[in-house]
Amino acid sequence: MTEELYQVKVASKQLALLNDDERNAILLDLAESTEAHAADLLAANALDLARMDKADPRYDRLQLTEGRLRDIAADLRKVASLPSPLGRVLKHSILPNGLELTRISVPFGVIGIIFEARPNVCFDCFSLCLKAGSACILKGGSDAKDSCTAIVALIHEVLQRHGLPKETVLLLTSHEDTDRLLTAHGLVDLIIPRGSSRLINYVREHAQVPVIETGAGVVHCYIDRAADLEKAIPIVVNAKTRRVSVCNALDCLIIHRDRLKDLPTICQPLVAKGVIIEADEAARSVCGDFIAATPSSFGTEFLSLRMAVKVVGSLDEALEHIARYGSGHSESIVTEDPEAARRFLAEVDAACVYHNAPTSFTDGGQFGLGAEIGISTQKLHARGPMALEEITTYKWLIKGNGQTRP
Repeated sequence: MTEELYQVKVASKQLALLNDDERNAILLDLAESTEAHAADLLAANALDLARMDKADPRYDRLQLTEGRLRDIAADLRKVASLPSPLGRVLKHSILPNGLELTRISVPFGVIGIIFEARPNVCFDCFSLCLKAGSACILKGGSDAKDSCTAIVALIHEVLQRHGLPKETVLLLTSHEDTDRLLTAHGLVDLIIPRGSSRLINYVREHAQVPVIETGAGVVHCYIDRAADLEKAIPIVVNAKTRRVSVCNALDCLIIHRDRLKDLPTICQPLVAKGVIIEADEAARSVCGDFIAATPSSFGTEFLSLRMAVKVVGSLDEALEHIARYGSGHSESIVTEDPEAARRFLAEVDAACVYHNAPTSFTDGGQFGLGAEIGISTQKLHARGPMALEEITTYKWLIKGNGQTRP
């Protein structure tokens, strides 16, 4: 294992010497190859799907389709079209003593990504890491083993056609590999976990390598007393039901008590789509067929067709509820009151805060960043969708002419 990781480190040095045109050629080749080998990738994915219950919330994340593979190929081409994040001059100055200081963006080197049942992560992370000049180590969940193996084999074919070692991307598969990766100080420069709070907590607690958390999304939408009902309904429905298994999906609808009479209208399309609603007593007073909420209803990332409802008497109560139960991922307010919107945007402590728009937009592609490597919920180094800029670091270049420090 140590030797494997060392070879990835060696490959990262070679990768850093490529120019942007060479990296883009690899990504465009991979896009073509993904479409050409779609049948093989879907066959491998079918083996994984056969081992999972269709009712499992992870099934949707695990599943590849022809349409999703086309989208993946489009994302690869999009990443290739983006400006290089490397070699950017971030700061430049000349000191009174004549020293010239320049801060430039550079690759991290080796980035490890630990994820669960999402084989598309292999494409996303490889493309971003390659474009940003870093080798990557992918540790997928056992649920996606066959899919990830097929995807990485395809990537290796493309890399070798372009004269790069296959160690530019390494796939790990066992639980023991996870622990070795987390303790690979000096061989791995950064680890990014993507998945459940259980996975993220495990990585944070055991890593001896720097970690950027892409935390679980406990997501709220607050329907203010001044909300436009015609806007609120599609916002809530889209946030909850577009894809229930993703981290930006709505978990808790908060509604002002003055709009309680509108709750049945807002929730009717959700119920029609099969959403099970766990509601507090006030909400059940107008929607008696809702399930009674329990303490665990709030602060839960459902990742399924379930949602909580909380009735509040003021914006302050809504803000307090979000502060207590939110995960710092994505939060939204629906209101026509500019002061309520201003306060919500200013006071909610989350990576992405919305006004009159659904949280389903929290996505690197939707933000114009190309594919994303994850949604960071922490505040150190990166926050929100992490794309090319966020997976580079920097170094200082200092040029002198014989100056010495007094």
